[in-house]
Amino acid sequence: MKWIYIVAGIALYVKILVLPHPDIDSSQISIVELVVKDSGVPNAVSGIIFRNRLYDTIFEVVVFSIAILGVNFLLANESPSCTMYQFKDQPSIVLARLGATITALVGIELAIRGHLSPGGGFAAGVAGGTAIGLIAITSSYPWMQEIYQRWHAATWEKVSVLVFIVLSVITLAGYELPHGELGALFSGGILPILNIIVAIKVALGSWAVVLIFIRYRGLL
Repeated sequence: MKWIYIVAGIALYVKILVLPHPDIDSSQISIVELVVKDSGVPNAVSGIIFRNRLYDTIFEVVVFSIAILGVNFLLANESPSCTMYQFKDQPSIVLARLGATITALVGIELAIRGHLSPGGGFAAGVAGGTAIGLIAITSSYPWMQEIYQRWHAATWEKVSVLVFIVLSVITLAGYELPHGELGALFSGGILPILNIIVAIKVALGSWAVVLIFIRYRGLL
């Protein structure tokens, strides 16, 4: 495995040295306009994250996955908590679940339209994780765990990482979907798909972390 990392590092540096890096006259064209034109989405931030700096985004997704594994590994030797701290009064439960509903809807909107307006996959995933956390502090742990296992959330989380890496490699190889009409919902080529995959990954990963902390600490 060590030699694979070494070969991958050498290949990356050879690519950087061999491929030309054209100079851009910044006085003639705006960088933001250039990013929007190349990516086909009006949200230049999404264009940079999922196209211009896709290498960085791949490793950010991998680092998040490693962080989840780290939480599970570090707490695996601890005894499960005997006390679960949750909201018991009805007003707090109603407000928390209302907030979870609103946050989940915001997360879905950010995932679908993140390439058109401020937002994106990471923000959508955080919103989804927040909604799950609000539900967790108002519901029983066995119920949350049963739903997590019934829908195979752990498997979908791993699949989303693999799909994201495969699509990213295809994009980095120069193969892109048609950009479509600038500003339309179905535009930007592969960018909206990457946005949604990242949102799913972050939300499901947050769900796993929430369950782990509730089981071993009793409180988020």
